[in-house]
Amino acid sequence: MSIRDGYPLSVGHTLIIPKRHIASLFDATDEEQMALLQALRTLKIELTQQYAPDGYNIGINDGLAAGQTVLHLHIHLIPRYTGDCTDPRGGVRWIFPEKAVYWL
Repeated sequence: MSIRDGYPLSVGHTLIIPKRHIASLFDATDEEQMALLQALRTLKIELTQQYAPDGYNIGINDGLAAGQTVLHLHIHLIPRYTGDCTDPRGGVRWIFPEKAVYWL
């Protein structure tokens, strides 16, 4: 199933959630993983048609040390728009700002 995120990072921020209760992507069966990827592809097409973003971030917080606060697997599909931040280079690397700028 999919729902819009209750605390969206951008317009169209969507969560993809398996029906079976599992905390980790690594606990999902091969079939469940394939279904999640298919849902990701389908939702990307829908979001592109609806909002025309310029890019996407795709994320899973897997485990408490990775920031997982809801202990049910979900994938974040986050539309990104040119100009939505000063410099998007490095993407998720910004969780550790001192490691984000690696290209200099």
